[in-house]
Amino acid sequence: MRTIGVEQRRARLGRRHLLTPDGRATDPAEAARAMVALHGTDPTSVHLSCWVRTTGCGVAEVERALYEERTLIRLLAMRRTVFVTTLDLAAVLQSASSVEVAARERRKLVKMLAESGIPDGTEPGAARWLTGAEEAALASLDKRGEATATELAADDPRLAERVVLGRGSRNEARQSVAARLLLLLAADGRAVRGRPRGSWTSHQYRWSPLTRWCPQGLAEIPEAEAERELARLYLRSFGPAPAEDLQWWTGWTRTRTRRALAGLDLVEVDLDGSPGLLLADDQEDVPEPEPWAALLPALDPTPMGWQRREWFLGPHGPKLFDRAGNGGPSVWWNGRVVGGWTTDEDGRVVHRFLEDVGAEARAAVGAEADRLTALLDGTRLAPRTRGRTWLEQELADAAG
Repeated sequence: MRTIGVEQRRARLGRRHLLTPDGRATDPAEAARAMVALHGTDPTSVHLSCWVRTTGCGVAEVERALYEERTLIRLLAMRRTVFVTTLDLAAVLQSASSVEVAARERRKLVKMLAESGIPDGTEPGAARWLTGAEEAALASLDKRGEATATELAADDPRLAERVVLGRGSRNEARQSVAARLLLLLAADGRAVRGRPRGSWTSHQYRWSPLTRWCPQGLAEIPEAEAERELARLYLRSFGPAPAEDLQWWTGWTRTRTRRALAGLDLVEVDLDGSPGLLLADDQEDVPEPEPWAALLPALDPTPMGWQRREWFLGPHGPKLFDRAGNGGPSVWWNGRVVGGWTTDEDGRVVHRFLEDVGAEARAAVGAEADRLTALLDGTRLAPRTRGRTWLEQELADAAG
């Protein structure tokens, strides 16, 4: 069995993830495709993940790809997470992941409706009622072209009904049916998040029918074929990797993971004592790149691409991931994490090393920090949809 060491894995990471200065993309779609998909739960992470992988791209270029050219699309996919990807790859993600997510979301919403007494406190009644509410929401979206959840709720009293989230817990809250239903329609491939209200950092989206992004809808791909293709895409970008990492990344069961892998031409390799998988046509070593530095944002697809991260993260995980396992902003040098960063009150990037990296690395990281500061143009970033990491808190305390 062939052994693939840490240095080769790091070389692949740098080149395949477009993090080397001579290997960056020219547009956001190319950056997203290289990663299969970019994390989109926090809207700022999409922009920053594109910026670090491209040359000459800023807010305007990413927004143009998302909302004008529409070469990129947001969708609810793996692990019930919002991702941004290209339209053709969205069809793969839809069949391989989103369909299953939609089924779970539908069952969950039906239960919420029944528990909230809508319309009669029974799940069969709630399921029938939900069908009518979906038709009303889609009709409203078609008429308006785009709308917020609040605007939809004003169009039909069914959409203004409220369900209880986290019933009986300390986080119990109420949410309009419109807001919850839009998540379901998105997972079903019938609605899409459009331009947010306000700035590029906003979480309040306008929604549109999916047909405004692609008039024919996403291509319909048989589930088994889509699973196989998603596994291939993952291994092309993140391989070699253990099968367990693919299972974690996709959120699949072990059975689905094995089924997807069974359809690929693979070789098993030794990852420093652990078994890993590699596409059979991808066995040639990747040349080691020139020294490179990168400042990756929170929830970037690179650190979130593997469940086993010791080969690039070392001992720094507890300081750079929150309690829920969400990665915070990280500083990279030649394929390994060496520190973290955040922004100060003026939107300047401030960073801290967690180990001695030498003068060359400090200079390269400083240059990347200056590049990112210029792109942020005074925008201060704050943790959204995740907890603040230990290092972020330390940097915030140091800033006073």
